[in-house]
Order: sequence, then C-alpha cells, then structure tokens
Amino acid sequence: MMRTTTTLASAMALLLAASPAAAQKFDGLADTPPMGWNSWNHFGCQIDEDLIKETADAMARNGMRDAGYEYVNIDDCWHGERDEDGFIQPDPERFPSGMKALADYVHERGLKLGIYSDAGAKTCAGYPGSQGYEYQDAMQYARWGIDYLKYDWCNTGEGGAQRNPVEAYTTMRDALYAAGRPIVLSICEWGDNEPWMWGEEIGHLWRTTGDIINCWDCEVGHGNWSSFGIMNILDKQDGLREYAGPGHWNDPDMMEVGNLSTPAEDRAHFTMWAMLAAPLIAGTDIRDVSDSLRTTLTNEEIIAVDQDPLGIQGYAHKKTADVEIWVKPLMDGDWAMTILNRSDEPQDFEYDFMNEYAFEDALTGRRTAFEKEVYDVRDLWAGEDLADTSRPIRKRLPVHDVLALRLTPTGPMPTRQENEIEPDPGSAKQE
Repeated sequence: MMRTTTTLASAMALLLAASPAAAQKFDGLADTPPMGWNSWNHFGCQIDEDLIKETADAMARNGMRDAGYEYVNIDDCWHGERDEDGFIQPDPERFPSGMKALADYVHERGLKLGIYSDAGAKTCAGYPGSQGYEYQDAMQYARWGIDYLKYDWCNTGEGGAQRNPVEAYTTMRDALYAAGRPIVLSICEWGDNEPWMWGEEIGHLWRTTGDIINCWDCEVGHGNWSSFGIMNILDKQDGLREYAGPGHWNDPDMMEVGNLSTPAEDRAHFTMWAMLAAPLIAGTDIRDVSDSLRTTLTNEEIIAVDQDPLGIQGYAHKKTADVEIWVKPLMDGDWAMTILNRSDEPQDFEYDFMNEYAFEDALTGRRTAFEKEVYDVRDLWAGEDLADTSRPIRKRLPVHDVLALRLTPTGPMPTRQENEIEPDPGSAKQE
C-alpha cells in the first residue's frame, strides 16, 4: 500500500502552523544574559553523549552550575537522518541512548539541554537543516525536552536567492511556540542582516559578528567569511548597546575563556563580555579545569556585573591606543568600571575621579558627579575594597589584562583641601 504524504505528524504540524497563538516568542526565558557551555569552540564535530554527560557532571561538580551556568548546548554534528515521517533523529552511534534520555540526564543535574540547527537545508557541517521542517523539528525538540536552540545561517542561498532572515527566524520562533515547550531561541546569522534591528520580537539573543577564535587580536579569512579575535569582536559591538536588554541580548559569540594564551587574557575576555551584558557561554573543555580557570569562570562579582537586572550594556568611556576605560550602569546607583590594557606591554594607569568629574550614560541619562558624591571602590578580581573615589587610582596593568572595579555610592563628598590627595594604598596584585 502506498504511504500517504499527509501523515498524522505532518497534519499536526500544519495545524500548529495555522494557530494564531504561535505568533510570538516565549517571554521570561532570558531576562538576564544566558549562561552555559557549548561544544563547538573546543570540540567541533568531535562530540557524543558521553562528552555531554561528562560536561554536565563537571558543571554540577566544579561550581559552574552554582555560579549561574545553566545550559549544556550541543552544537553542529549531532544529527542523524530523518525518519520516514520526516522527524530528525540523532546520530545513532554518537548518541545511542537518544536525546530524550540525554535531556533527562542533564535535567537531573539541575541543568538544561541545548541543541543546534540551521535555517538552511543543511547545517554548516553538512547535516540536515530545518528549512521546510521547522514545525516538525520544533515538535521533536519539545518531545526530547530541549531548552535552548542555536539556529545557524549556513546554506540559505546567496544574493537574491537567499532566504529572508526575518521570515526564516520568525518561522522557527512560531514553530517553537506552537510546540509548547519554552525554548530559548539564539539567532545565529552573524550580524549580516543587522538582527539587532528586528530580533527583539523573534529571538532571545542574536549574534553580532562572524565566529570568534582563540586569539587576542586577529582576523582570519576563510574565503568569503572571516573569524575574529577577542579585541576585534569587542570593537564590533560599538553602536549596538541600545538594542540589548532583558529578554533580547547582543551576542558577541561564545567565549574562548580557557582557550587563550594566558590567564590574564582569559580574565580580560571574561570581564569584557560581562561589561557587554553578553551571554556567558563557555567554549572550552571544562571536565577537568585548572584552579585558575575555575576561579575565572566562577567569579561571582564579575558574573553579577553581567547578570545585573537592569540589563544595560556597558560602553567605552575613554580610549587610547593602549588603554580603554569601560563603564556600565548597575542596579541601585552602582557602576562597573573596567580598565583594559589592549597592548603588548604593561601600562601604568592613573585615574583621579575628582578631576574626571563624571560618567554620563547617554542611553539612560544616568550621571555620576564625583566632585559631589563619594563612591566606594572594590577590585572585583582581587576581591578587595580599595580607597573611595575621593582618592585617585594608580595601577600597573599587566599585558592583556584588566582592572575591574565596582563603584557604590556612599554619600556626599566632604570638603577637601588643595593638595590633600594621597596615593591609593593599593590592592592585591593580579596574576
């Protein structure tokens, strides 16, 4: 007997697609930037269910889960074939227990499972994409217990024949909503079509650039596309902060913390992503991390800057060729302040708040007045309180490192006599 093309599954998908209730995204899933882990940066296609289980175990054991890391995300190359009804299946050799069992395993450890697909006919690595199967794939993810979808942009056509990105991502948004399971939608079209202009109503985060790579300051060409180092991607965030906020985040890509050359670079990278209110998605092998890397990834005071409920992205207050000063408004009148040494040489840094007078955020209208108000100053990597803003800060910044501070208002500025400024008594040395 010939098999009918309209199976029960496809009929259900058509019914869900017609539902007006599908025309929205799930709210409340990313009120602060998502935190988790992704397989791609370190492992590429070398993934299987043992790696995912071991990573979930490690996150529960090494303090990452307790620090706020929530998602264990499988990137490209997990796919097998579609079954006779069109439903995607995992690779039976890499994931012999199936995705439902793997999701259950991850959930039992207090974590959530993420997965990957593509808006084209094939993924970037050549596996089956979701184009034309959006509703079936969303239904399958819901059945499996998936919590996060990274949705890529390979094989979507070129030039005038390219798929419309707003249509493509809206279709998957609606499919996920119709399937009924709250799933974070990560738009990954590399910023080519300015997703910050249209992504807020569709996804929970959107990539702003091409792929990140594990170098401090470089660009690597790959034919008609490029990968970028940490400083290159940081520069490309200029002008985007107004589009980010609770539930809709600029995404400068997964972190290379742990894959860089020095602990200082890891620390600087992590701090700048926190200043950007970026998703903190680790991209290294965390199954047996060093004490140094664990300390970096779980620094609760830096994470608090990233996860601040105001959801305001930081900005560059001052820049020179070697040193940048970034600031970020926080809850309760606090400010985060980061001094970044981009250069290949140590830099001596001095900042006299009394002579600088103010940070002024054009986005929110918030302004400091250091000549009128005192702020306590805390070094977030040393974990120590410094002098308040009535005294200047003087530091020697190591190569490719940061000084990360939190400023907390304490009251009006007392009267100060001329030449009364004393040197900052200093804080613990960084690595």
